[in-house]
Amino acid sequence: MTALVLALVAGAVVGLALGALGGGGSVLAVPALIYLMGFSPDEAATASLVIVVGTSATALAAHARAGAVRWRLGAVFAAAGVAPAVAAGVLTRHVPAAVLTGAFGLVAAVAAVSMLRRCPDPTGHGARPVRAVGVGAGLGAMTGFLGVGGGFLAVPALVTVLSVPMSTAVGTSLLVVTTNAGAALAARAGGLALVDWALVGPFAATALLGAWDGRRLAGKVRATTLQRVFALVLLGVAVVMGVDAVSP
Repeated sequence: MTALVLALVAGAVVGLALGALGGGGSVLAVPALIYLMGFSPDEAATASLVIVVGTSATALAAHARAGAVRWRLGAVFAAAGVAPAVAAGVLTRHVPAAVLTGAFGLVAAVAAVSMLRRCPDPTGHGARPVRAVGVGAGLGAMTGFLGVGGGFLAVPALVTVLSVPMSTAVGTSLLVVTTNAGAALAARAGGLALVDWALVGPFAATALLGAWDGRRLAGKVRATTLQRVFALVLLGVAVVMGVDAVSP
């Protein structure tokens, strides 16, 4: 399989994850860019942010059209993560590649566990702005440092910590992901010249198409089934990256 074909396939999977689950796609994007297309961890993080911004914005538009976004709470959540995302995006330039790879593996494992845990669907009352600020800041820092959108953590946080119904948690998560990833990408603007656009372009294009299909898929397949499938994939990714990080 050529690198271009791999980019097209990987992009479609990333888009499906973001569109259907509101997160998880960027955690797949980073290892795909590293292991399938030969990017360094830092280059993969920058390229992943490009892909995540476009894909998340597309998926957000689809959820917004369906009225499935809590704009006010999502804005508070997202705003809290902007400054940490920018700061972490600058910091990551000075981090060794092995450390970044190990961190990616750890995040993939956390994402898998989060997806395997079945969250309750509360009524949506009781969300507190203070909690949104705290959780949002943490997710923003992770986005800037690793180039992942953080939606796989944002969705369960919105449901369990902020009492957002699952019916609007995915769409609200995409607002947070788009904002944080955009801020982190701005901090990494100097690295855009190093991105191989011949591969990232097709990757992003199929991810955008996959995001629309993911939104439709979410309406036809149980969310728990989708979560388990992606969780198993992420567990495999976590193992590979963890081994790579400790290998000489």
